[in-house]
Amino acid sequence: MAHKKGLGSSRNGRDSQSQRLGTKCFGGQLVPGGSILVRQRGTRIQPGTNVGLGRDHTLFAKVTGLVEYTENGRKGRFVHIKPLETAVAAEVSAA
Repeated sequence: MAHKKGLGSSRNGRDSQSQRLGTKCFGGQLVPGGSILVRQRGTRIQPGTNVGLGRDHTLFAKVTGLVEYTENGRKGRFVHIKPLETAVAAEVSAA
C-alpha cells in the first residue's frame, strides 16, 4: 500500500471565480431604472444620457426606458437610455 496520497488532487483546487463580465442588456430592450447594462474592466463602453458609471466601471440605467448603443467615431461607444415616455411618444408619432 502507498504511504503517500495521490499528488494530483491535493495540489489542485485554487481556481478563481469567473468575473461574469459583458453586456447584460442589448439595444432595443426595455429596462427598469437601476438595472445593470454592462459589466466591464475600464470604460470600453462609455455612459451616455440617463446612464450611470459605477466605481468598478459598471454601467447602469438611471431611468426606465429603452437601451440604445451608439458609435461616435474616435470618441468611442456609448450606451443611452431613452426614457419610456419619450420612446412611447416617438413610436405613436411614427405610426
